[in-house]
Amino acid sequence: MSSIQALRRAIAAGACTIALFAAPATAAPPAPTPPVAVGHVLPDVVMAGLNGPGKSLSSYRGRPLIINMWASWCSPCRKEAASLERLAWSEAGSRYTVIGISNDDSRNAALQWVRQSNATISHYIDTGPRWTLEHMLGASSIPLTVLVDAKGRVVARFQGAREWDSAESIRLIERAFAGAGRPVPVR
Repeated sequence: MSSIQALRRAIAAGACTIALFAAPATAAPPAPTPPVAVGHVLPDVVMAGLNGPGKSLSSYRGRPLIINMWASWCSPCRKEAASLERLAWSEAGSRYTVIGISNDDSRNAALQWVRQSNATISHYIDTGPRWTLEHMLGASSIPLTVLVDAKGRVVARFQGAREWDSAESIRLIERAFAGAGRPVPVR
């Protein structure tokens, strides 16, 4: 091998080495945290308030909790919101605390809808880029309603809108809480 060929190989090898170390590292973004499984305790998260102060999720322990994930642009979410309000103020609903969590990209859009709807239950907002509550609760689509027992354990998840103050939904809620600890599938 001539000295010119050896020099070319050395330059090529050096160029490849430089390219390898100079290229920006492109690690895949971290995978979203999987949802908390039914029967497991939700971790504590401080939620940013929309129509009141921020509050930690664990501060709701001691009483069964109904969490509704929604967004201002989601028509089914907007339609079911009134039924959640009625449930919260009904005799049947008095056994539970009902809260809403928006996953709007815009805090202003969420706040505007909360004001427009005259919401009286506490509403919070989950924000990007992490969307902690969305991932933790398993809100791959909305609306999503998650039932959490007094100890903070997920009891059930319900996908899609429903009339939460209807007799059928109240029975569904009561059965889910009565069977707490047994897996209840996503509906």
